Amino acid sequence: MKISTHFVSFFIGFALVISPALAQEKPADTMEIVREKMRADKKLLVAEAMGLTEPEAKAFWPIYDSYQKDLAGLNTRMAKLIDDYAANYGNLTNEMAKKLLGELLSIRGDHVNLLKSYLPRFDQVLPGNKVIRYYQIESKIRAAVDYELAINIPISQ
Repeated sequence: MKISTHFVSFFIGFALVISPALAQEKPADTMEIVREKMRADKKLLVAEAMGLTEPEAKAFWPIYDSYQKDLAGLNTRMAKLIDDYAANYGNLTNEMAKKLLGELLSIRGDHVNLLKSYLPRFDQVLPGNKVIRYYQIESKIRAAVDYELAINIPISQ
């Protein structure tokens, strides 16, 4: 698979888009255009890496789109969490720290639950080797985003 160079450039940008606290403020319509472009680029990346047959693609893409919509909700929650952290950085109380950590763990747990909930749907339309390939792609994307967030978000004081 020739996706590693795409991953680097795409997901560095993606990490910045999902985190308004890390990127400069831009008008909402501009950010929406950027997000839409990134969704399209991700879909192209997935298409290239999956090597789906026409029947597989016909069954896969509606499930993919539904999953991405649900995942976007988690990404929105993560962006809000980062914004809340940034807004309180420097004067983070114990109470706020516990609240933020609780939300982080909740988001991570909800992400695992989302992956589990979609597994039977993907299993119905793809062979196991393609299901695991798709989950690997999503895992690499998540790792790239998490890495970018980790190097850009300072450790609390």
